[in-house]
Amino acid sequence: MSDSNGLPPRPAIGVSAMLARTVQVRGSATAAIDGDRRQTWAGYADRVARGASALRALGVREGDRVAILALTSMEFFELLAAVPRAGGIMVPLNWRWSVAELLHAMADCEPTVLLFDERMAEVGRELAQARPGMKVVALSPGLAGLPVYGALVDAAMPGEDAGRGGDDVYQLGYTGGTTGSSKAAMLTHRNVLSEASYCWAEGILRADSIYLLNGPMFHAAGTWPALSLIGSGGTAVLMPQFEPREALRLIEAHGVTESLLVPTAIQMLVEHPEFARYDTASLVSILYGAAPITETLLDRAIAAFPHAQFVQCYGMTELSPVCAILPHRYLQGEHRARGRNRAAGLALPGVQIRIVDPADNEVPRGAVGEIAVRGETVMAGYWRRPEESRQAMRGGWMHTGDAGFMDEDGLIYIVDRIKDVIISGGENVFSTEVENALASHPAVRQVAVVGIPDEKWGEAVHAIVRFHEGVTATTEEIIAHARLSIAAYKVPRSVEVWQGEFPVSPANKVLKRELRRTYWEGRDRTIV
Repeated sequence: MSDSNGLPPRPAIGVSAMLARTVQVRGSATAAIDGDRRQTWAGYADRVARGASALRALGVREGDRVAILALTSMEFFELLAAVPRAGGIMVPLNWRWSVAELLHAMADCEPTVLLFDERMAEVGRELAQARPGMKVVALSPGLAGLPVYGALVDAAMPGEDAGRGGDDVYQLGYTGGTTGSSKAAMLTHRNVLSEASYCWAEGILRADSIYLLNGPMFHAAGTWPALSLIGSGGTAVLMPQFEPREALRLIEAHGVTESLLVPTAIQMLVEHPEFARYDTASLVSILYGAAPITETLLDRAIAAFPHAQFVQCYGMTELSPVCAILPHRYLQGEHRARGRNRAAGLALPGVQIRIVDPADNEVPRGAVGEIAVRGETVMAGYWRRPEESRQAMRGGWMHTGDAGFMDEDGLIYIVDRIKDVIISGGENVFSTEVENALASHPAVRQVAVVGIPDEKWGEAVHAIVRFHEGVTATTEEIIAHARLSIAAYKVPRSVEVWQGEFPVSPANKVLKRELRRTYWEGRDRTIV
């Protein structure tokens, strides 16, 4: 076939083509470090080609799903490129889910092959029993009765690339976490390549990056940086899972220059008792996002990492994932004085963002509405969920579920998740604003604000606080502190002291639905 000019069709460019370019220009550079193991980009590409042949021998064909239940490792990093080369679609599974939740995802995506590591062996075998026709492979040696991925790769010879790219689905990224409600965003090769190129334009995840890959691979915080590095030829320093002391050790040992750290991880680092022992001066770029950060914590982090530029990233899985970035300059000087440090960022090049009302009309600058996004990074829809896809992407715009506004210079400000907005006495109260007001109290280590039932007001503002070790404060002191900076109707009517850690998602976001749950159970109106 040819086009109207008689030319052959253009090849679809995908992850394989991105890797081929990296090998051409960065073949001898270090691709990944996993403990004592190192790999160059040329060596990585060879393992990817052999891994693709091994997957084909297991029966993977065009469009088949390949599920992975494992911590981050060199093998997982290789599979990011081996699966599409074999013709398959990546399905990283959330290892924090229950077996029931994982079984739901497996029934939804129907994988041809499941790979799991030693840590996930018990759950992996249970999932395998539920799908007897599925091939099962161990990512770790020593799992009795199972072929080992590394040995299959060693025995395989490189074969032809399946040639997937363009609008072919690269990955199913599962969102949510409740059995029956989790859904998979279909991210295409075009999506992930566009995302990578937009980020390179912003100066992050480049060829000179030594990146600490600490986010789980089942989350966009893991796969997005990894894929961007495959395209730029930077170096990935792999962490099986985040642990603050080990993160500090790796930063010092490998001269890490860049990493994405969610606010909870930032707090764990700066509060670690051995923080000062480690040399973190190599860090020149700290990306943060995935959850709101208080100004108090951000100021502490900037002081703790004086050599680093802090860059906020805003987005969601359905957007591949980042759609806006706030550069470090907005945290300082006149920008800081004007409150621009509180912005989520400016739309990435190639991305359009607007703020809309419930009828999808764009609202004036400064007015709060729902943030909607369109561009080459917007997902192709939810896997096997056409109605939910149409609803989320109505009019060609991805509706994020975030409430926010845009200022006169195009900066996006997030005021809350729409579902986290507290409606008290007819007034909208944005929980993040209240959290910022409380976080500056010297006794408060961490705070989450939720709406709880109130017979008079419908919902009442309720603050849940964790104190710094060895200090405390009374409810009256916490409430009085809030009154210094926010309107009376926003001030918490009650304060709860939380013992232990807050419940968090796999991305270390505080799960407010879990904090709200006990207050709303058994009521006609339930907020989750």
